[in-house]
Amino acid sequence: MVAIAAQNIQMSFMSGTTETKVLKGIDLAIPSGQIRLMMGPSGSGKTTLLSILAGILTPTAGQVQLLGQEITTLSRKELTGFRRDHIGFIFQSFNLFPALTALENIELALQLKGYKGPGNKEQAFDLLKQVGLGDRANNLPADLSGGQKQRVAIARALAGEPELIMADEPTAALDSATGHDVIELMQYLAKNKGCTVLIITHDPRITDAADEITYLEDGILAKQSSLVSGFH
Repeated sequence: MVAIAAQNIQMSFMSGTTETKVLKGIDLAIPSGQIRLMMGPSGSGKTTLLSILAGILTPTAGQVQLLGQEITTLSRKELTGFRRDHIGFIFQSFNLFPALTALENIELALQLKGYKGPGNKEQAFDLLKQVGLGDRANNLPADLSGGQKQRVAIARALAGEPELIMADEPTAALDSATGHDVIELMQYLAKNKGCTVLIITHDPRITDAADEITYLEDGILAKQSSLVSGFH
C-alpha cells in the first residue's frame, strides 16, 4: 500500500506582483512502512513540500493522498481531525507548551488522540525514557536545553503510534548517540508497526536508516538513491 502519494504538486507564492514558484510539479509515492529521507539544499522547497504533504499548506495545484484519503478535498475541520488521528509531527521549532512539563506535553498529545485513563502517564513516561529523558519528565521546556526540547517533541510525535510520522530536521539539535537512538526508535515503528516516516534532513549521519532518499533541488525532484553513509 502507498501511504503518501503526491501528484503534480505545485506551489507558488506572491510578493506584490511577483510570483515565485517554489514547487514545480512534484510526483511522489512512499509505501507503507518505509523510512524516506528528503534531502537537498536550503531553499529547495523541502519544508514547503512537507507542509503540503501533511495538510498544513494547500498547494497551488496538485493532489495529495494519505493512507488512501485525498486530503486536498477535505474541509479544514476534517483535515485537523485527520492530522490528529493519523500523523505525528516533529517541528524544527519544537512547538512545546511552555506551561506543561515534558511528561504533560506528551500526555496532552495522547488525550487529543482520544486516549484516556492512567495508561497515558505510563506511555508518556516510557516514550521519554526511550529518548533518554526519563529524568526530565517533570521539567518545563524553559528548563530544558535545545536538544532536550527536541527529544520531548520527538516523543510527543510518537505518542499513540501514529501511522505517519513527518519530521523536519529531527536530529539537528541532537548529538550522535541520541540521534542514533531516535532513528532506531523510528525504525522500530516502521518495521514492527507499519509506520511510514518522512524526514527532511541535512544530517548525513542518518542516511543509513533510510529505505530511500529523495533529493529536491530548485523545486523539482532531482533523483533518488538508497543508502549512502552511516551514522558516525
